[in-house]
Amino acid sequence: MLNVKTSLILVIFALFAVSANALAQEQDTVETCPVTERHCIMTMMQGTAGKIDNPGWRDQTYRELAKTLAFDGHTDEAIALIDKIDNPDTKAMAIRGIGMTVADNKLTPEAADAVFTKLHESAKKITHAPSFAIALTYIAMGQAFAGDNEGAWATAAGMENEALRNKAYGETAEIQAERKDFAAAMTSIEKIVNPSYRDKAYATIAKILADNGMLEESIKAGMAIKDNNYMKSQALQYLLDVQKPREIDKEKL
Repeated sequence: MLNVKTSLILVIFALFAVSANALAQEQDTVETCPVTERHCIMTMMQGTAGKIDNPGWRDQTYRELAKTLAFDGHTDEAIALIDKIDNPDTKAMAIRGIGMTVADNKLTPEAADAVFTKLHESAKKITHAPSFAIALTYIAMGQAFAGDNEGAWATAAGMENEALRNKAYGETAEIQAERKDFAAAMTSIEKIVNPSYRDKAYATIAKILADNGMLEESIKAGMAIKDNNYMKSQALQYLLDVQKPREIDKEKL
């Protein structure tokens, strides 16, 4: 007849065997995702992310996973992850990441509009006013990047805070200038009501246009600066330096 000590050892051994078997089964489950099956890995990551105790790390994991899902064309799954993020700024960054994939995924105008409409709905759930405004700015940027200028302007126009609305127009203009859409960039800046911020936006796109080799457009943007002569001079000097870079012979110094 087994004594108490022996029985206790057998119980502990049995529990250890069960735990080891469960761990082996869990490892087998993980290994069922082939490395080439990206969506399988992403689905697995959603479960893993939910087990992260640190709220900040969990939010960051969801944010990056949402961007990856959207990049791979799983936009609806990506948008669904936004609701799992607690931090409002991280929510806004997730919205930005998803919106910026629309252009890369070459969606039709109708499909792109559907994505941005859903992002708008997600943004409306953000109760922190500054983060909500940032989210709208990011949506406008995504629309501009995708070539939806009208949509970007409408998004910016819907922002109540004048300063943040001006910022949205300025950010939109920068993306349009990067896309070499000079007319759209100038239209965005013309919608800025603050004169000093408008001049700053002109100066910014003047440099972007010069870097893109659009020198005629660059000088037009620079000359549009009205109230800040220093900023205008800087924009024109930048144009001259891009047009003919100054090379200094260090031996003559």
